[in-house]
Amino acid sequence: MPYPNLNIVLYSPEIPPNTGNIGRTCVALGAKLWLVEPIGFDLGEKAIRRSGMDYWKHLDLEVVSNWEMLLEKLPDFRPWLFTKYATQRHTDAEFLPGDALVFGSESSGLPDFVHKAYPERQLRIPMNPVVRSINLATAAGIAMYEFNRQVPLVNI
Repeated sequence: MPYPNLNIVLYSPEIPPNTGNIGRTCVALGAKLWLVEPIGFDLGEKAIRRSGMDYWKHLDLEVVSNWEMLLEKLPDFRPWLFTKYATQRHTDAEFLPGDALVFGSESSGLPDFVHKAYPERQLRIPMNPVVRSINLATAAGIAMYEFNRQVPLVNI
């Protein structure tokens, strides 16, 4: 199977509606969603159906047990880490087909070892400093549509 033009990586997501909304955006843009365990909720068919995620069957989804397995599955891994501590804006990045947009868990973000591995590939979405963070699904949506602006996945 060919690599997708866009990979979305959620490291230890905790809130089902965020992952559901990100999954919906992945379907809309033809992106692949990667979930790195542990995951803070059930991904079983009954739970997905209860959440009303009828588009979930169209989602290109892969769950991996840890970061190392993600790297094995994506040998040409080109990540962009999203963090409020980055100095580079998301609109200043030059995205390429096959890139991965990486987001940490809602409560703790990405672990330090990930940040240390990719210090030059960290991006921020500008926001008022009185706000601790924006919603994970909102941040992912902003980033995914900026990617689509630069590397058209869907002609919109």
